[in-house]
Formats: sequence, C-alpha cells, structure tokens
Amino acid sequence: MNEDILINITPQETRVALVLQGAVQELHIERTLTRGLAGNVYSGKVVRVLPGMQSAFIDIGLERAAFLHVADIWEARPHDNSNTPPTPIEKLLFDGQVLTVQVIKDPIGTKGARLSTQISIAGRMLVYLPQDNHIGISQKIEKEADRELLRTRMGALLPSDEKGGYIVRTQAEDASDVDLAADIDYLRKTWAAIQNGARTRPATSLLYQDLNLAQRVLRDFVHDETATIQVDSRENHAMLVEFAKIYTPSVLARLQHYTGERPLFDLYGVEEEILRALGRRVDLKSGGYLIVDQTEAMTTIDVNTGGYVGGRNFADTIFKTNLEAAHAIARQLRLRNLGGIIILDFIDMENNEHRNQVLAELKKTLARDRTKVSVSNFSALGLVEMTRKRTRESLAHILCEPCPACSGKGQVKTSRTICYEILRELLREAKQFNPREFRILASQEVVDLFLEEESQHLAMLGDFIGKKISLQVEKGYHQEQYDVILM
Repeated sequence: MNEDILINITPQETRVALVLQGAVQELHIERTLTRGLAGNVYSGKVVRVLPGMQSAFIDIGLERAAFLHVADIWEARPHDNSNTPPTPIEKLLFDGQVLTVQVIKDPIGTKGARLSTQISIAGRMLVYLPQDNHIGISQKIEKEADRELLRTRMGALLPSDEKGGYIVRTQAEDASDVDLAADIDYLRKTWAAIQNGARTRPATSLLYQDLNLAQRVLRDFVHDETATIQVDSRENHAMLVEFAKIYTPSVLARLQHYTGERPLFDLYGVEEEILRALGRRVDLKSGGYLIVDQTEAMTTIDVNTGGYVGGRNFADTIFKTNLEAAHAIARQLRLRNLGGIIILDFIDMENNEHRNQVLAELKKTLARDRTKVSVSNFSALGLVEMTRKRTRESLAHILCEPCPACSGKGQVKTSRTICYEILRELLREAKQFNPREFRILASQEVVDLFLEEESQHLAMLGDFIGKKISLQVEKGYHQEQYDVILM
C-alpha cells in the first residue's frame, strides 16, 4: 500500500499529512513561535566571568546574554571521583574566550538562556554524546536482558574510530540494525558539521538547530511504502533536497515540488479532515458512529450502531459495526494523536468469538502505529483498556483552547436557569442595599425570556422588593454571563 506525504509550509507554520489510499492517517503541526531554543548549539563568546557565583555570561547572538554555571561545564566534571570538587570557573574560562555551548533551558522573562558545554544531539532512536565514551540505555527499558542485548548490538554497529558515546532511547527497543546504523550515521555527520562550523564561523554563530518538522519527516517518516513526498514551497523544497543529499539520500527520488493551482491540502481533502478530527462524532460508512471524549485523565471512545441495520440479525449488525469501528479507532488515535489511557466502549457482544475477532482486528490495525501502544483484553464490563505513548500534544490541544462560555465543559446553562439565578441574585441584593432601581445586563436570549415566559415572575419579584427592575441587552455577553447594576 503506497503512502503519500504532504508537506504544507508557511512562514508561521509547517503542517504534514500522511495519506494512505486517499485517507489521511496522521497529522503533524509545528509552529515557528513555539519551537524554542533548547537543543540549539552556538559558538559562544565569554563576556563576563563571575567567580562569586561560579558562573559566566555568554554572548550567543541573542538579545540577552546567556548563563553558564560551572556545574554545566563538561570539562570541569570529575570523571574518576564524584567527591572531587569542580575546578573553579575562573580557572576554566576567561573574558573573550570562544567555546561551543548548547542551550538547555529557554530564556524566560528577563532571564537569559541557560547553557551547557556538554553537547548532546538527539536522533530518532539514539542520543549522541560526542564528549563521552559510554553506551547508556534508557531507564524505561527495564528488562536487563533487553538492555544487554541493545548494548551488544550497539557495540557491533559502532565504527572503529568512534570516540563518542550514545544513549539508546526507548524507541530503539524494536528497531532493526539497519535503523540503528542509519541513526548513528546521521548523528556522526551532524557532529562533524558542528565541529566544522565551530572552526570556520565567527563567535555568536548558530552551529546547529534541532531539525524542523519537514526535516524530521525525511529522517523519521519515510519507509519502503512511501511513494511521494510533496512539498508546496519551492524554497523549502530546495532546502530539503540539500538536506536529503547529505543525510537521507535514499528519499531524494521521492521528493517532489508541488506546483498545482489548488492548495495541496485542499486537493487531498486534508483541511476537511482536520475539521472532522476536532469534532466529538466520527461517522462510520455503515451508518454507525464513534463518540470521542478527551479529558485530562483519559480518552474515552464509545461505539454506536446509529442507523446501521445491514446484518442478518442484531448480533451480526453489532459485530460488523464493531469491526468497522476497530479500524476507525486506530486511525483516529493517529490522526488526533491521542495518548495516555484510552478506554474503548464497543457495543456489547454476547458471542466470545465475535469479541476475539474484534480485538484481533483492533490489534492488527494498531500494528502500523509508529507510536508504542499496549492493548488489554475485554474487561468484565465489556471495555477495552489501552495505552498509547504521549509523544507530542494532541491535535486539539495544538489548534484549540477551552471555550470561554462553557470553560471546556462542552455545555452551557439554559436561558431559563440563568433567569432564575438572576432572580435569586436580585433578592440577595435587595436585602443588603436600597437603590432606586435594579438594572439587569444579560444576553439577548435571557432578556427575551424575561420579556415573555418569565415576565410574570420578574414582575412579582419587583412588587415584592418594591423596586423598579429594568432590562438591557449586552451583545457581547454569552448566555451564562450577566450583571445586576444598582442604579
């Protein structure tokens, strides 16, 4: 099955869609303003050493000087005895000195970026530590046998002239030797480019920036089934070609510049798919549907038959709906990038064979997910519990924010409920204050209800408190918003 990768690039945002047989399978979005500086490597110039603080200010070409503490200077760390105190910073640095540094914390407020001289370069499955010489394994890989196997495999793959060290990430647990070797090659080339820049470029130059989304696509997303990689920006297409020539030459033949008149995402229906992926309801072709609810604690997906009655009997209808839902759920998890705990509420099936087939189909469709997933069997309540590793923000968190009217609840109080709240508020105010008149500021819907069905209750309260009550529509107010003004 051939897969197409679509890359839409604008100055403010890069969007990537993975399309398989005409259907969008994954969406990735990166915005320029949220990339940050962490991970960037600079040629820094020492502008001031502060012995009293055991720190130094480093000019890396930003608006504010960056901050380097003695504990973050790799050369100052004792390697043989952890009790040995670090060398004082005034013996390591001097004003005007040029050194290679990496940002480990972005600038915040009036504080400059925090730096380290220990460089680390992240790849897809490995982290390269060019100043170290050991192979570390992620703590999340818990089995000692797996850790030793990875350490042995890495030792066999490393070139004979390798002087640096590596940290093996959790993504490498199921990686092939080919994938690991490709990552090693990429990281070594990247470090060689940084070293060359440090020798040839002036102080305060940016030597390395973590890959942008379009570059990560070429490094991480392309595989044997990828047919084309289409980019809708001529300038960025040329930049990706240059990147691919050095780091990923195997993708060059599939890299294309899209020149059509229609926007690339419109042509493939990606814009419509984004809108649907932000909704709660996902319609199935059979007439059934899913309801997706994302909360802080977990995500729940409920399967419903809807208008589907195509089976020979009711049990057959339920079975076919659940089979279709299994495919749709796997796609929605990738499309929306849902992570953490996920609870799937399939339609109840009495037949155990049907349950097993639905679960097997779900696991089969989840197998192509590049993010690690774990699926349990049906629980006693008929639910399927699963987890999907959080690798980035979900699509909804990137594109949306909580509704100012309902504060993310997904519902608002009725106009009648607000009317009764206002009546209670008027009674409270009348007991504490003695104004000439009360004026109610509210939305059009609430004022209309007071003028029609609730007019008698409003008049009765006015008579009871002995004050005039007037109404005023505020067009900017949402349905739950109101004010009671003392005149």
